Amino acid sequence: MSAAKKKGGKVAKAEKEKLQKEEDERKQKEEDEARQAAEREEQERRERLRLEQEEQERLEMKDRERREDELNELRHLLEENHIASTKWEAELKGKAKWDRYMRCDGSPDPSVLQEINTFISLWWEDTETQVEPVLQQCDQALQLIEELEALIGDDPEPQQLLQYKDTMVSLQKLLHTKHNLITEHILKLANTQSDIETGNMQTVVRDKNITLCLWANLNKNPRFKGFDFQEVRLGFRLPKQLAVSDVAVRMLHTRYDHLSHLSRPTPPRSRSSFASLAAAGDQDPTATATPQGEGEGEREGEVGQRASTLAADDADRHSLKSESRKSVMSVHSNKDDRKSSSRKTAVEESGTGTGTGTGPEDTHTMLETVHSGVTISPPPEDSSALPDSAVGSVVDLHQFSSLGGVFYFDAFHLPPQAHALNGWEMRQLLDSGLQVFPYPLEQLPVNSFASGRLDESVALCPPPVGASVTLPDSVVVLEDPTVARWDPTDKHWKTDCISDVVYSASERCVSFSMDSFCIFTLMQDSYCNMPFQSWELRPLAQDSAMLTIHGALLQVSITIKGNQCMVRGGDEEGEGERVPADLTGQWMSAAALQKAMRNAGINIFTDQHSDKYVSVNAKDPLIEHAVYEQMALLSSAVAFSWSKWNAQCGQQHLVLQVCEHLDERPVDMGAWSLYLLGAQRSQRLAMSEGSPAFSPQLAPGTEFHSTFLHMLRDVMSEASNQRVRSSHHLYVETVQSLLSATRVLTYS
Repeated sequence: MSAAKKKGGKVAKAEKEKLQKEEDERKQKEEDEARQAAEREEQERRERLRLEQEEQERLEMKDRERREDELNELRHLLEENHIASTKWEAELKGKAKWDRYMRCDGSPDPSVLQEINTFISLWWEDTETQVEPVLQQCDQALQLIEELEALIGDDPEPQQLLQYKDTMVSLQKLLHTKHNLITEHILKLANTQSDIETGNMQTVVRDKNITLCLWANLNKNPRFKGFDFQEVRLGFRLPKQLAVSDVAVRMLHTRYDHLSHLSRPTPPRSRSSFASLAAAGDQDPTATATPQGEGEGEREGEVGQRASTLAADDADRHSLKSESRKSVMSVHSNKDDRKSSSRKTAVEESGTGTGTGTGPEDTHTMLETVHSGVTISPPPEDSSALPDSAVGSVVDLHQFSSLGGVFYFDAFHLPPQAHALNGWEMRQLLDSGLQVFPYPLEQLPVNSFASGRLDESVALCPPPVGASVTLPDSVVVLEDPTVARWDPTDKHWKTDCISDVVYSASERCVSFSMDSFCIFTLMQDSYCNMPFQSWELRPLAQDSAMLTIHGALLQVSITIKGNQCMVRGGDEEGEGERVPADLTGQWMSAAALQKAMRNAGINIFTDQHSDKYVSVNAKDPLIEHAVYEQMALLSSAVAFSWSKWNAQCGQQHLVLQVCEHLDERPVDMGAWSLYLLGAQRSQRLAMSEGSPAFSPQLAPGTEFHSTFLHMLRDVMSEASNQRVRSSHHLYVETVQSLLSATRVLTYS
């Protein structure tokens, strides 16, 4: 029995050992197979990497072999277009100059000093005061000012530049003097035009350039509070002490701004609201003062000094006598600087003057070859700090701009009125001209409550004057506007001395109070519509495209056809309906379009200081400029669009969506492809806009190219290539100028 048990135990043990051995052999086999599989996978991976590396090297070698040819071809194409555009512009300017010379309408050439000085002298001596003839002369002067602005925009020689600016200031000063003469003429006849209901005189004179509202206090009703000019939606409020005085109130609205360019240069500041500006009045002046440019600032400062001298000389006369008309007989008159010492003089003076970095230095890029000699650097900085009086409430004109023109809010002494006696009209004639009514009046000391005696340290606070204006339909209000007054002494727009500002968005009406009668304007942040949310440049036909920019508050679409541009008035979503009707549907040059849009309160354009006020995706400016040039060359047949990956590819690269497009229909969402653009090469990406993460992997079946132009020409159809080859140089120049002005690759 025990022997059987022993035998059975041996069998079981042997069986277990056999099974264990088989299990070990199976595991060993599996491990061997797994190791062999891993080795095969590693070999395959290495082989794949080797092939990919070989393919990469082959593509890079191929790119290097054709780099010089591609760069030379691109440079030649750009130079051809530039030469043709420059020649066309020169011919256009020559024709315009000849047409100006051949004009026989009696209008002087503002670029000829003798002619314009003669015109100014004769107009100063002209005693015409009738409204219609004077307004026609003012319209002619405004046309001359526009011509001077165009001449200044052509970047003339420094001496000519100074001459043009001095001439423009003289014309602007003379223009406002004529408005004062009209005002005086109407006020002298106030009692003949009195209103039966109110007993006062109120009248409105307007043309395409100005709106002149006049009110004469003939009735002297102590219960009078104010008056609204309903037909032009302007109004004012007066304190009681003025309601019983021989006073006349003028609200002159000019649809142009002839004051901002006289403002003293100030350094750009960081983005801020008007509320913070008003609250910063007590801060250290050095806290916001930063260095700024000297080169252009010195010239502007010199012109500003001459402008302020002209205004101060006229203010010292306290009236519009005929003798004062001889003060600007010549544009280049040498005068001593004088400062106004009284508030009255200051009021009269106001009436008469009225971040991006570059790439490494050792980087050899296509930009260095294509744009030889081109350097983009920040402007020189002005080392002069702001004066104490110009800190705090001073409006930063680098960031803010006037909206809807300028309003001259004045009070004048009512001239002696005519009296009828025995069929005769008797009028007292004064040689003092139009006299400013001083307000606030001289403050008188009041009785001290404690002692009952006069206390000279305590004075009555004069009640403020009020005004209300309604913004015209020709401007877009993207945010609540803020009121700023013109300080004629410091030559700045300021936000102090203004209170109780109320804005009604539904009525587009602003009402407020001021300590005194001042020149004022409504300000809006020039960059409130930035950064852009998205953008798209889509071809419509040969030499025709549409640039659509979705701003932070407003969408704008611009149609480009040849060298002309037009703002669209609406879109599928209806956002474009907010664009003023008088701005839409008009073909104009790219430069004229920028000016018109800015005047309408729609700014999608940048300048050298814009990055201080807008959050941007910093990009190498040379790379960005080169991409805009090539986008313009391709824009007749290729659509381009914003990509979210552009913010994640670094400063030395750009990412955008691209699609070949040959009709006017919108681009299908699935048709876009992503392209990575750099200084050395361009490539199509394997990823899409909806990928979970950014990857620079090259799309299968594609190649590297040294230029964006050749990258796309390789994959475009023959019809698209034919469109690109047939693109007119003026169309290409227009598209490039719009892209460079909006800088959509950086400000989106």
